[in-house]
Amino acid sequence: MQDSESEHIEHEAATNKEGAGAGESEGEGEGVGVGVGVGEGWRAATGGGGGPPADSRSLFPHKKSLGQHFLRDRTVPPRIADAAGIQSDDLVVEIGPGLGILTEELASRLDPAKGRLVAIELDDRLLPILRERFADRPHVVFVHADVLETEPAQLADGRPYKVVANLPYYITSAVLRHFLDTPARPRSLTVMVQREVADRMTATPPDMNLLAVAVQFYGRPVVLFRVPPGAFSPPPRVESAVVHIDVYAPQHRPVAPPDERAFFRVVQAGFSQKRKQLANALASGLGVPRDAAASLLRRAGIEPSRRAETLSLQEWAALAAMFSEQQGVGA
Repeated sequence: MQDSESEHIEHEAATNKEGAGAGESEGEGEGVGVGVGVGEGWRAATGGGGGPPADSRSLFPHKKSLGQHFLRDRTVPPRIADAAGIQSDDLVVEIGPGLGILTEELASRLDPAKGRLVAIELDDRLLPILRERFADRPHVVFVHADVLETEPAQLADGRPYKVVANLPYYITSAVLRHFLDTPARPRSLTVMVQREVADRMTATPPDMNLLAVAVQFYGRPVVLFRVPPGAFSPPPRVESAVVHIDVYAPQHRPVAPPDERAFFRVVQAGFSQKRKQLANALASGLGVPRDAAASLLRRAGIEPSRRAETLSLQEWAALAAMFSEQQGVGA
C-alpha cells in the first residue's frame, strides 16, 4: 500500500473507531483488543480455571485509552491457535498479550528449542505480570512498545513468522497496513476484530470497499468464527470475529500491477465518493475531466456508470494499468 492508499486506510481506521468504538464499544472509542488475558488476580479468584469473576475489573482495571477488553472465555484461545496453524518451530508475533491467556496457548504449542513467541505490549502495567508468569519459558519474549512504531523486521529478525492478535477496533486497519505494507510481511495473520470489520475485509463485488481491496491485494482473508461480547470482561457492545489471512508470496498475488502506487491511487480515487458513478469519483479523485475519466474506464473495459463497490481486484488492476499508461504518455 503506497502513500495515497495509506491515507485512505487511515481514514478507514478512523471510521472503525467511530462505528465500533465511539458508537458501539461503551461510547469511549474502545474495542476488543490489546488486553487479552486472565491475570494473577483472576487466577487466584477462580482457582486457575475458567474465566474471571464478576468483579474482575477491580482486580485488574482495563485501560480505556488502549481499548482493552480482556478475553475471559478459555475455549477461544485454542480455536485461535488452531486457526493460525501454529507449528512447534514457528516464530509467532503476538500483538497485545494483555495478561496472557492467548499467550499461554500459543507458548504451549511451540517447542522451546525451536519455536519462539515474541509478544508486543504497550501497557507498561502488564509487563511485570507477563514476565513473572512466563519466567520459566525462555522461548517467550515480551517487548514493551507501540506496535505501529515498531518495524516488523525487528520483531521477525529475518525469520518467517506468523502474526496472532486480538486487535483494538480503532487501530485494526492501521495494524493490518503496518504488517502488509512492508518487505518483511508475515506468512499469515490471524486476528480477532469487530465482526463488521471482518465482513468488510472479506467482501466481494458488488459490496467491495477500500479495506477489502487493500487486504485482498496482499492476502486471502477468511472469517473463521464469531466471538460474542460475553467472552470478554468488560463485554463490548459489538460482536467480534476471528479472521485468518494467508499472505501471498509476491509472485502468487491475484493481480500484479506494474505500479502499485498508481494502483492504490486509482482505488482510493474510486472509493473517494461512495455510491457515486465511477466516472464522477475518478474525475474528482484524480483531478481529471469527467470525459477523460470515462474514456479511461472504457479503455479498461469498465462501464463509466458502474460504482467502485462492483469492481473486482482484476478490474482495478486493469484500470490502474490504463492510468499508468496514460500518465506515461503524458509525462
